[in-house]
Amino acid sequence: MTSIIQLYQNPVKTPQPQGCGDRFISQRTCSKEMFNNYDTKSEIFSQSSQINLLDKLGSHTSQQIEENNENQLSQANSMQADENQRMYTTLLQNQVLGIQNPHLIQGGYLNDEFMDSVGSIEKSIPLSLAPPSSYNVLRFNQKERKPFESCPYKVAPFAGFEEDQLLTAPYKQQRKIPKVPFKVLDAPALQDDFYLNLVDWSSSNILAVGLGSCVYLWSAQSSKVTKLYDLGQNDSVTSVQWSNRGNLLAVGTNSGQLQVWDTQKTKQIKTLTGHEGRIGTVAWNSRFLSSGSRDKCILHRDLRTKHNFEAKLQGHKQEVCGLKWSYDEQQLASGGNDNKLLIWSLHNSTSPQAKFANHIAAVKAIAWSPHQHGLLASGGGTADRCIRFWNTLTLSPLSSLETGSQVCNLLFSKNVNELVSTHGYSQNQIIVWKYPTMKKLATLTGHTFRVLYLSCSPDGQTLVTGAGDETLRFWNVFPPKKESKSPISSIIPSRMDLR
Repeated sequence: MTSIIQLYQNPVKTPQPQGCGDRFISQRTCSKEMFNNYDTKSEIFSQSSQINLLDKLGSHTSQQIEENNENQLSQANSMQADENQRMYTTLLQNQVLGIQNPHLIQGGYLNDEFMDSVGSIEKSIPLSLAPPSSYNVLRFNQKERKPFESCPYKVAPFAGFEEDQLLTAPYKQQRKIPKVPFKVLDAPALQDDFYLNLVDWSSSNILAVGLGSCVYLWSAQSSKVTKLYDLGQNDSVTSVQWSNRGNLLAVGTNSGQLQVWDTQKTKQIKTLTGHEGRIGTVAWNSRFLSSGSRDKCILHRDLRTKHNFEAKLQGHKQEVCGLKWSYDEQQLASGGNDNKLLIWSLHNSTSPQAKFANHIAAVKAIAWSPHQHGLLASGGGTADRCIRFWNTLTLSPLSSLETGSQVCNLLFSKNVNELVSTHGYSQNQIIVWKYPTMKKLATLTGHTFRVLYLSCSPDGQTLVTGAGDETLRFWNVFPPKKESKSPISSIIPSRMDLR
Protein backbone atom coordinates (compact mmCIF):
# COMPACT_ATOMS: atom_id res chain seq x y z
CA MET A 1 0.00 0.00 0.00
CA THR A 2 1.23 3.44 -0.84
CA SER A 3 2.13 5.39 2.30
CA ILE A 4 0.28 8.53 3.24
CA ILE A 5 3.52 10.53 3.10
CA GLN A 6 4.00 9.57 -0.54
CA LEU A 7 0.40 10.50 -1.24
CA TYR A 8 0.91 13.90 0.39
CA GLN A 9 4.11 14.61 -1.48
CA ASN A 10 3.10 13.11 -4.89
CA PRO A 11 -0.66 13.29 -5.19
CA VAL A 12 -1.89 10.95 -7.93
CA LYS A 13 -5.30 9.72 -8.96
CA THR A 14 -5.62 6.18 -7.61
CA PRO A 15 -8.13 3.82 -9.30
CA GLN A 16 -10.91 2.63 -7.02
CA PRO A 17 -10.75 -1.14 -6.34
CA GLN A 18 -14.01 -3.07 -6.55
CA GLY A 19 -15.76 -3.52 -3.25
CA CYS A 20 -13.51 -1.05 -1.51
CA GLY A 21 -15.19 2.26 -2.20
CA ASP A 22 -15.03 3.30 1.44
CA ARG A 23 -11.21 2.81 1.44
CA PHE A 24 -10.63 5.50 -1.18
CA ILE A 25 -8.32 8.34 -0.05
CA SER A 26 -9.03 11.55 -1.87
CA GLN A 27 -6.33 13.71 -3.45
CA ARG A 28 -5.06 16.40 -1.03
CA THR A 29 -2.44 19.10 -1.57
CA CYS A 30 -0.24 20.01 1.40
CA SER A 31 2.58 22.52 1.47
CA LYS A 32 5.96 21.76 2.96
CA GLU A 33 5.42 24.52 5.54
CA MET A 34 3.20 22.20 7.55
CA PHE A 35 6.06 19.78 7.98
CA ASN A 36 8.36 22.57 9.13
CA ASN A 37 5.89 24.20 11.56
CA TYR A 38 4.68 21.05 13.25
CA ASP A 39 6.55 17.99 14.33
CA THR A 40 6.03 14.95 12.12
CA LYS A 41 5.47 12.79 15.19
CA SER A 42 2.43 14.80 16.32
CA GLU A 43 0.96 15.56 12.85
CA ILE A 44 1.79 12.64 10.51
CA PHE A 45 2.00 9.06 11.45
CA SER A 46 4.42 6.49 10.26
CA GLN A 47 3.49 4.07 7.49
CA SER A 48 2.64 1.17 9.78
CA SER A 49 0.57 3.36 12.11
CA GLN A 50 -1.38 4.71 9.14
CA ILE A 51 -2.22 1.24 7.87
CA ASN A 52 -3.53 0.23 11.30
CA LEU A 53 -5.55 3.40 11.49
CA LEU A 54 -7.12 2.83 8.06
CA ASP A 55 -8.02 -0.73 9.06
CA LYS A 56 -9.87 0.58 12.12
CA LEU A 57 -11.67 3.19 10.05
CA GLY A 58 -13.08 0.75 7.55
CA SER A 59 -16.60 2.10 8.02
CA HIS A 60 -15.62 5.77 7.73
CA THR A 61 -15.99 7.68 4.54
CA SER A 62 -13.28 9.84 3.02
CA GLN A 63 -15.28 12.94 4.02
CA GLN A 64 -15.16 11.94 7.67
CA ILE A 65 -11.38 11.39 7.48
CA GLU A 66 -10.95 14.86 6.02
CA GLU A 67 -13.11 16.34 8.77
CA ASN A 68 -10.99 14.63 11.44
CA ASN A 69 -7.79 15.90 9.86
CA GLU A 70 -9.18 19.42 9.59
CA ASN A 71 -10.29 19.37 13.23
CA GLN A 72 -6.84 18.22 14.30
CA LEU A 73 -5.15 20.95 12.27
CA SER A 74 -7.62 23.56 13.54
CA GLN A 75 -6.90 22.60 17.15
CA ALA A 76 -3.15 22.77 16.58
CA ASN A 77 -3.47 26.16 14.86
CA SER A 78 -5.58 27.44 17.76
CA MET A 79 -2.94 26.34 20.28
CA GLN A 80 -0.21 27.96 18.18
CA ALA A 81 -2.17 31.24 17.92
CA ASP A 82 -2.87 31.30 21.66
CA GLU A 83 0.79 30.72 22.47
CA ASN A 84 1.93 33.37 19.99
CA GLN A 85 -0.50 35.84 21.55
CA ARG A 86 0.78 34.98 25.03
CA MET A 87 4.38 35.58 23.99
CA TYR A 88 3.46 38.87 22.32
CA THR A 89 1.51 40.08 25.38
CA THR A 90 4.39 39.10 27.68
CA LEU A 91 6.92 40.98 25.58
CA LEU A 92 4.66 44.05 25.36
CA GLN A 93 4.13 44.18 29.13
CA ASN A 94 7.84 43.71 29.79
CA GLN A 95 8.98 46.52 27.49
CA VAL A 96 6.19 49.09 27.96
CA LEU A 97 5.07 48.56 31.56
CA GLY A 98 8.30 47.13 32.98
CA ILE A 99 6.55 43.96 34.23
CA GLN A 100 9.00 41.09 34.47
CA ASN A 101 7.48 37.72 33.58
CA PRO A 102 9.20 34.65 35.03
CA HIS A 103 7.92 32.57 32.07
CA LEU A 104 9.68 34.69 29.48
CA ILE A 105 12.37 32.79 27.63
CA GLN A 106 15.78 34.34 27.20
CA GLY A 107 17.25 34.64 23.76
CA GLY A 108 15.31 31.74 22.19
CA TYR A 109 17.39 28.85 23.56
CA LEU A 110 16.58 25.85 25.72
CA ASN A 111 19.09 24.57 28.19
CA ASP A 112 19.97 20.91 28.59
CA GLU A 113 18.43 20.64 32.06
CA PHE A 114 15.04 21.59 30.71
CA MET A 115 15.28 19.23 27.73
CA ASP A 116 16.35 16.35 29.97
CA SER A 117 13.36 16.93 32.22
CA VAL A 118 10.80 16.19 29.50
CA GLY A 119 10.14 12.89 27.81
CA SER A 120 11.09 11.81 24.33
CA ILE A 121 7.67 12.74 22.97
CA GLU A 122 7.78 16.22 24.54
CA LYS A 123 11.24 16.80 23.05
CA SER A 124 9.77 16.40 19.58
CA ILE A 125 6.90 18.85 20.25
CA PRO A 126 7.61 22.51 19.43
CA LEU A 127 7.86 24.58 22.58
CA SER A 128 5.12 26.90 21.39
CA LEU A 129 2.67 23.96 21.73
CA ALA A 130 3.86 22.92 25.17
CA PRO A 131 1.77 23.85 28.23
CA PRO A 132 2.74 27.18 29.89
CA SER A 133 3.68 25.41 33.09
CA SER A 134 6.79 23.99 31.43
CA TYR A 135 8.35 27.43 30.83
CA ASN A 136 11.03 28.83 33.06
CA VAL A 137 13.68 31.54 32.95
CA LEU A 138 16.64 29.91 31.28
CA ARG A 139 20.26 30.88 31.35
CA PHE A 140 22.90 30.20 28.75
CA ASN A 141 25.40 27.53 29.68
CA GLN A 142 28.58 26.25 28.12
CA LYS A 143 26.95 23.14 26.77
CA GLU A 144 25.58 22.79 23.25
CA ARG A 145 22.63 25.11 22.70
CA LYS A 146 19.41 23.93 21.11
CA PRO A 147 17.89 26.63 18.92
CA PHE A 148 14.28 27.53 19.47
CA GLU A 149 12.62 29.15 16.47
CA SER A 150 8.91 28.65 17.00
CA CYS A 151 8.35 32.09 18.56
CA PRO A 152 7.45 34.47 15.69
CA TYR A 153 8.36 37.65 17.59
CA LYS A 154 11.98 38.36 16.78
CA VAL A 155 13.07 41.50 18.64
CA ALA A 156 15.67 43.65 16.92
CA PRO A 157 18.41 44.65 19.38
CA PHE A 158 18.58 48.30 20.39
CA ALA A 159 21.78 50.29 20.66
CA GLY A 160 23.67 49.20 23.77
CA PHE A 161 21.42 46.16 24.39
CA GLU A 162 21.85 42.53 23.56
CA GLU A 163 18.72 40.68 22.53
CA ASP A 164 18.54 38.56 25.68
CA GLN A 165 19.01 41.69 27.83
CA LEU A 166 16.21 43.44 25.99
CA LEU A 167 13.81 40.59 26.71
CA THR A 168 14.61 40.25 30.38
CA ALA A 169 15.21 43.87 31.44
CA PRO A 170 12.20 46.19 31.90
CA TYR A 171 12.07 49.19 29.62
CA LYS A 172 13.64 52.32 31.10
CA GLN A 173 13.06 55.64 29.44
CA GLN A 174 16.23 57.70 29.16
CA ARG A 175 16.20 60.84 31.29
CA LYS A 176 16.06 64.06 29.32
CA ILE A 177 18.12 66.92 30.75
CA PRO A 178 16.96 70.37 29.61
CA LYS A 179 19.64 72.14 27.60
CA VAL A 180 18.56 75.65 28.61
CA PRO A 181 18.39 77.21 32.10
CA PHE A 182 14.94 77.76 33.57
CA LYS A 183 16.06 80.94 35.37
CA VAL A 184 18.73 83.56 34.77
CA LEU A 185 19.68 86.21 37.36
CA ASP A 186 21.88 89.23 36.81
CA ALA A 187 25.00 89.29 39.01
CA PRO A 188 26.80 92.59 38.38
CA ALA A 189 30.43 92.75 39.51
CA LEU A 190 30.73 88.94 39.74
CA GLN A 191 34.49 88.54 39.38
CA ASP A 192 36.08 86.52 36.59
CA ASP A 193 38.81 85.08 38.83
CA PHE A 194 39.66 81.37 38.67
CA TYR A 195 40.94 81.23 42.28
CA LEU A 196 37.81 82.56 44.01
CA ASN A 197 34.64 80.83 45.28
CA LEU A 198 31.80 83.34 45.33
CA VAL A 199 28.58 81.26 45.10
CA ASP A 200 27.14 78.76 47.60
CA TRP A 201 23.64 77.30 48.20
CA SER A 202 22.66 76.53 51.80
CA SER A 203 20.68 73.63 53.23
CA SER A 204 18.01 76.20 54.18
CA ASN A 205 17.53 77.01 50.46
CA ILE A 206 19.26 80.39 50.43
CA LEU A 207 21.87 81.34 47.86
CA ALA A 208 24.82 83.48 48.94
CA VAL A 209 26.71 85.46 46.30
CA GLY A 210 29.73 87.71 46.66
CA LEU A 211 29.52 90.69 44.30
CA GLY A 212 32.41 93.10 44.59
CA SER A 213 32.52 94.30 48.19
CA CYS A 214 28.98 93.11 49.02
CA VAL A 215 27.35 89.86 50.04
CA TYR A 216 23.81 89.21 48.75
CA LEU A 217 21.31 86.54 49.80
CA TRP A 218 18.68 85.19 47.42
CA SER A 219 15.80 83.10 48.77
CA ALA A 220 14.82 80.30 46.40
CA GLN A 221 11.36 80.08 47.96
CA SER A 222 10.35 83.73 47.77
CA SER A 223 12.85 84.91 45.11
CA LYS A 224 13.64 87.80 47.43
CA VAL A 225 17.09 89.39 47.34
CA THR A 226 18.61 90.95 50.45
CA LYS A 227 21.95 92.64 50.98
CA LEU A 228 23.76 91.14 53.96
CA TYR A 229 26.53 93.75 54.29
CA ASP A 230 29.09 95.85 52.45
CA LEU A 231 32.83 95.67 53.15
CA GLY A 232 33.48 99.13 51.76
CA GLN A 233 35.76 100.41 49.05
CA ASN A 234 38.98 99.10 50.61
CA ASP A 235 38.06 95.41 50.61
CA SER A 236 36.22 92.81 48.52
CA VAL A 237 34.62 89.39 48.96
CA THR A 238 36.77 86.47 47.79
CA SER A 239 34.86 83.42 49.11
CA VAL A 240 31.54 82.45 50.71
CA GLN A 241 30.59 79.15 52.34
CA TRP A 242 27.54 78.03 54.35
CA SER A 243 27.77 75.82 57.42
CA ASN A 244 26.27 72.34 57.28
CA ARG A 245 23.11 73.46 59.10
CA GLY A 246 22.72 76.48 56.86
CA ASN A 247 22.49 79.08 59.62
CA LEU A 248 26.05 80.44 59.56
CA LEU A 249 27.86 81.99 56.60
CA ALA A 250 31.65 82.25 56.40
CA VAL A 251 32.96 85.09 54.23
CA GLY A 252 36.59 85.32 53.17
CA THR A 253 37.95 88.73 52.19
CA ASN A 254 40.75 90.09 50.06
CA SER A 255 42.43 91.53 53.19
CA GLY A 256 42.79 88.05 54.76
CA GLN A 257 39.99 88.34 57.33
CA LEU A 258 37.41 85.60 57.82
CA GLN A 259 33.99 86.82 58.95
CA VAL A 260 31.26 84.54 60.29
CA TRP A 261 27.65 85.77 60.08
CA ASP A 262 24.39 84.60 61.59
CA THR A 263 22.13 85.32 58.63
CA GLN A 264 18.87 84.78 60.54
CA LYS A 265 19.79 87.53 62.97
CA THR A 266 21.78 89.50 60.36
CA LYS A 267 24.61 89.67 62.87
CA GLN A 268 28.35 89.15 62.58
CA ILE A 269 29.45 86.78 65.34
CA LYS A 270 33.18 86.37 64.56
CA THR A 271 36.02 88.13 62.80
CA LEU A 272 39.08 85.91 62.55
CA THR A 273 42.57 86.84 61.41
CA GLY A 274 45.74 84.86 60.77
CA HIS A 275 46.15 84.88 56.99
CA GLU A 276 48.51 87.27 55.26
CA GLY A 277 46.74 87.10 51.90
CA ARG A 278 43.25 86.79 50.44
CA ILE A 279 41.09 83.84 51.47
CA GLY A 280 40.01 82.15 48.26
CA THR A 281 38.39 79.01 49.68
CA VAL A 282 36.58 77.94 52.86
CA ALA A 283 35.39 74.51 54.05
CA TRP A 284 33.22 73.64 57.06
CA ASN A 285 33.65 70.72 59.40
CA SER A 286 30.95 70.06 62.00
CA ARG A 287 33.45 71.00 64.75
CA PHE A 288 35.49 73.76 63.13
CA LEU A 289 36.15 75.82 60.02
CA SER A 290 39.06 75.64 57.56
CA SER A 291 40.27 78.39 55.25
CA GLY A 292 42.85 78.45 52.44
CA SER A 293 44.75 81.56 51.40
CA ARG A 294 47.19 83.07 48.95
CA ASP A 295 49.77 82.89 51.75
CA LYS A 296 50.01 79.10 50.95
CA CYS A 297 48.55 78.10 54.34
CA ILE A 298 45.42 76.37 55.62
CA LEU A 299 44.07 77.37 59.04
CA HIS A 300 41.72 75.32 61.25
CA ARG A 301 39.47 77.59 63.33
CA ASP A 302 37.24 76.65 66.26
CA LEU A 303 34.39 79.14 66.77
CA ARG A 304 34.00 78.06 70.41
CA THR A 305 37.43 79.38 71.40
CA LYS A 306 38.93 82.84 71.48
CA HIS A 307 41.89 81.89 69.33
CA ASN A 308 42.07 82.95 65.69
CA PHE A 309 43.09 79.43 64.66
CA GLU A 310 43.84 76.08 66.26
CA ALA A 311 46.18 74.57 63.65
CA LYS A 312 48.21 75.72 60.67
CA LEU A 313 48.71 73.36 57.72
CA GLN A 314 51.69 74.08 55.49
CA GLY A 315 52.19 71.92 52.44
CA HIS A 316 51.49 73.99 49.33
CA LYS A 317 54.09 76.20 47.69
CA GLN A 318 51.59 78.55 46.06
CA GLU A 319 48.03 79.83 46.65
CA VAL A 320 45.47 77.40 48.05
CA CYS A 321 42.40 77.59 45.78
CA GLY A 322 40.52 74.34 46.47
CA LEU A 323 39.40 72.95 49.85
CA LYS A 324 36.86 70.20 50.67
CA TRP A 325 36.18 68.00 53.70
CA SER A 326 35.11 64.40 53.11
CA TYR A 327 31.57 63.38 54.09
CA ASP A 328 32.81 61.52 57.16
CA GLU A 329 34.91 64.60 58.04
CA GLN A 330 38.05 62.53 58.55
CA GLN A 331 40.02 63.77 55.54
CA LEU A 332 40.60 67.19 53.98
CA ALA A 333 41.54 67.58 50.31
CA SER A 334 43.34 70.75 49.25
CA GLY A 335 44.34 71.95 45.81
CA GLY A 336 46.79 74.70 44.97
CA ASN A 337 48.23 76.81 42.23
CA ASP A 338 51.38 74.69 42.57
CA ASN A 339 49.52 71.91 40.66
CA LYS A 340 49.44 69.73 43.77
CA LEU A 341 46.57 67.83 45.42
CA LEU A 342 47.12 67.11 49.13
CA ILE A 343 45.19 64.80 51.46
CA TRP A 344 45.20 65.76 55.15
CA SER A 345 44.05 63.70 58.12
CA LEU A 346 41.80 65.18 60.79
CA HIS A 347 44.20 63.96 63.46
CA ASN A 348 47.47 65.16 61.89
CA SER A 349 48.11 68.80 61.03
CA THR A 350 51.87 68.63 60.65
CA SER A 351 52.15 66.82 57.32
CA PRO A 352 49.74 65.58 54.63
CA GLN A 353 48.86 61.92 54.25
CA ALA A 354 49.52 62.06 50.53
CA LYS A 355 50.76 64.54 47.95
CA PHE A 356 49.68 63.94 44.35
CA ALA A 357 51.53 65.72 41.56
CA ASN A 358 49.75 64.22 38.53
CA HIS A 359 48.09 67.48 37.46
CA ILE A 360 50.15 69.93 35.42
CA ALA A 361 47.99 72.98 36.18
CA ALA A 362 46.27 74.59 39.17
CA VAL A 363 43.88 72.34 41.09
CA LYS A 364 40.74 74.22 42.11
CA ALA A 365 38.02 71.65 41.29
CA ILE A 366 37.66 69.09 44.11
CA ALA A 367 34.68 66.82 44.88
CA TRP A 368 34.07 63.91 47.27
CA SER A 369 31.64 61.17 46.29
CA PRO A 370 28.65 60.70 48.63
CA HIS A 371 28.09 57.21 47.21
CA GLN A 372 31.53 55.62 47.60
CA HIS A 373 33.64 56.08 50.69
CA GLY A 374 37.11 57.43 49.95
CA LEU A 375 36.43 58.38 46.32
CA LEU A 376 37.80 61.81 45.39
CA ALA A 377 37.71 63.67 42.06
CA SER A 378 39.96 66.59 41.09
CA GLY A 379 40.26 68.76 38.00
CA GLY A 380 43.16 70.67 36.49
CA GLY A 381 43.42 74.08 34.86
CA THR A 382 44.06 75.16 31.28
CA ALA A 383 47.35 73.32 30.79
CA ASP A 384 45.97 70.11 32.31
CA ARG A 385 42.26 69.82 31.33
CA CYS A 386 41.93 66.44 33.10
CA ILE A 387 39.56 64.99 35.67
CA ARG A 388 41.35 62.51 37.91
CA PHE A 389 39.93 60.06 40.45
CA TRP A 390 41.65 58.94 43.64
CA ASN A 391 41.20 56.33 46.35
CA THR A 392 42.00 58.20 49.54
CA LEU A 393 41.77 55.04 51.65
CA THR A 394 44.68 53.43 49.84
CA LEU A 395 46.10 56.83 48.77
CA SER A 396 46.40 55.71 45.17
CA PRO A 397 45.21 57.06 41.77
CA LEU A 398 42.32 55.33 40.01
CA SER A 399 41.74 56.83 36.56
CA SER A 400 41.82 60.04 34.54
CA LEU A 401 39.85 61.65 31.73
CA GLU A 402 40.87 64.35 29.25
CA THR A 403 38.03 66.89 28.95
CA GLY A 404 39.46 69.24 26.34
CA SER A 405 39.10 72.44 28.37
CA GLN A 406 39.95 74.03 31.71
CA VAL A 407 38.19 72.30 34.65
CA CYS A 408 36.81 74.96 37.02
CA ASN A 409 34.46 72.97 39.30
CA LEU A 410 33.42 69.41 40.11
CA LEU A 411 30.34 68.21 41.98
CA PHE A 412 28.95 64.74 42.67
CA SER A 413 25.17 64.41 42.66
CA LYS A 414 23.56 63.39 45.96
CA ASN A 415 20.63 61.67 44.24
CA VAL A 416 22.33 59.58 41.54
CA ASN A 417 25.85 58.40 40.84
CA GLU A 418 26.70 61.20 38.42
CA LEU A 419 29.30 63.96 38.25
CA VAL A 420 29.08 67.54 36.98
CA SER A 421 32.05 69.50 35.70
CA THR A 422 32.15 73.15 34.65
CA HIS A 423 34.73 74.42 32.22
CA GLY A 424 36.53 77.54 31.12
CA TYR A 425 38.94 78.01 28.25
CA SER A 426 37.78 77.53 25.71
CA GLN A 427 34.28 76.01 25.58
CA ASN A 428 32.66 77.49 28.72
CA GLN A 429 30.35 74.51 29.11
CA ILE A 430 28.73 72.36 31.80
CA ILE A 431 28.99 68.58 31.38
CA VAL A 432 27.01 65.89 33.18
CA TRP A 433 28.86 62.57 33.41
CA LYS A 434 27.71 59.08 34.34
CA TYR A 435 30.09 57.55 36.90
CA PRO A 436 32.07 55.31 36.68
CA THR A 437 31.72 54.93 32.89
CA MET A 438 32.22 58.70 32.45
CA LYS A 439 29.74 58.72 29.60
CA LYS A 440 28.45 62.19 28.73
CA LEU A 441 24.79 62.52 29.62
CA ALA A 442 24.40 66.19 28.70
CA THR A 443 26.41 69.23 27.65
CA LEU A 444 24.92 72.55 28.75
CA THR A 445 25.96 75.83 27.19
CA GLY A 446 24.87 79.43 27.64
CA HIS A 447 27.61 81.21 29.55
CA THR A 448 29.89 83.39 27.44
CA PHE A 449 32.68 83.44 30.05
CA ARG A 450 34.39 80.72 32.09
CA VAL A 451 31.93 78.86 34.35
CA LEU A 452 33.89 79.54 37.54
CA TYR A 453 31.18 78.98 40.16
CA LEU A 454 28.95 75.98 40.85
CA SER A 455 26.58 74.93 43.63
CA CYS A 456 23.62 72.59 44.11
CA SER A 457 20.18 73.04 45.69
CA PRO A 458 19.45 71.25 48.98
CA ASP A 459 17.12 68.76 47.27
CA GLY A 460 19.94 67.80 44.88
CA GLN A 461 17.98 68.47 41.68
CA THR A 462 18.99 71.99 40.61
CA LEU A 463 22.38 73.42 39.76
CA VAL A 464 23.34 77.09 39.80
CA THR A 465 26.34 78.29 37.82
CA GLY A 466 28.05 81.66 37.73
CA ALA A 467 30.49 83.21 35.31
CA GLY A 468 32.32 86.39 34.44
CA ASP A 469 29.44 87.28 32.10
CA GLU A 470 27.78 88.49 35.34
CA THR A 471 24.89 86.03 35.23
CA LEU A 472 23.67 83.20 37.46
CA ARG A 473 21.96 80.39 35.57
CA PHE A 474 19.73 77.70 37.10
CA TRP A 475 19.53 74.24 35.51
CA ASN A 476 17.26 71.26 36.16
CA VAL A 477 19.74 68.42 35.95
CA PHE A 478 19.20 65.60 38.45
CA PRO A 479 16.12 63.50 39.27
CA PRO A 480 14.65 63.53 42.78
CA LYS A 481 16.20 61.25 45.33
CA LYS A 482 14.57 57.85 45.68
CA GLU A 483 13.03 57.39 49.09
CA SER A 484 14.45 54.38 50.89
CA LYS A 485 11.82 52.31 52.63
CA SER A 486 12.88 51.53 56.17
CA PRO A 487 12.43 47.88 57.16
CA ILE A 488 9.47 47.04 59.35
CA SER A 489 10.55 46.43 62.93
CA SER A 490 8.70 43.98 65.13
CA ILE A 491 10.16 45.65 68.22
CA ILE A 492 9.39 49.29 67.36
CA PRO A 493 6.39 49.35 65.01
CA SER A 494 5.60 52.42 62.94
CA ARG A 495 2.47 54.47 63.35
CA MET A 496 0.89 52.79 60.36
CA ASP A 497 1.33 49.42 62.08
CA LEU A 498 -0.47 50.47 65.27
CA ARG A 499 -4.08 49.39 65.58
